[in-house]
Amino acid sequence: MSESLQLVCPHCQAVNRVPKSKPALAAKCGKCKKELFGHPPAELTDATFQKAISRSDIPVVVDFWAPWCGPCRQMAPEYAKAAKTVEPHARLLKLNTQDYPSTASRFRITGIPVIMMFKNGELVAQEAGAMRANHIEHWVKSRL
Repeated sequence: MSESLQLVCPHCQAVNRVPKSKPALAAKCGKCKKELFGHPPAELTDATFQKAISRSDIPVVVDFWAPWCGPCRQMAPEYAKAAKTVEPHARLLKLNTQDYPSTASRFRITGIPVIMMFKNGELVAQEAGAMRANHIEHWVKSRL
């Protein structure tokens, strides 16, 4: 069993090794020096998506959304609130489907908002519809 966790920095996409003996919430990126946790969910792009979901040792949850979507805008603060509770056990990120339609089409997304959980780069769970923070937290924690 590894003595460290591999985590992708949500700011610069550098892959970091964080010793399991140290609190993950206090971990900082070795490249950009920013905290690996404690920020609102970072935005992914087509270019950063695959690395984010496949190079982290913790599950990654992605909120697929668009700025024109009312339910997506309503869910955004709830998603950010949930991130504070589930991190560092899971990483919550976002992908704007309007700006990055190729990643959205790769997962055959036909309606938003939808959240998807990835483990080791593989889709393991998904749920559609706007959710409150407590629902998101329960959904994530029940799949860890």
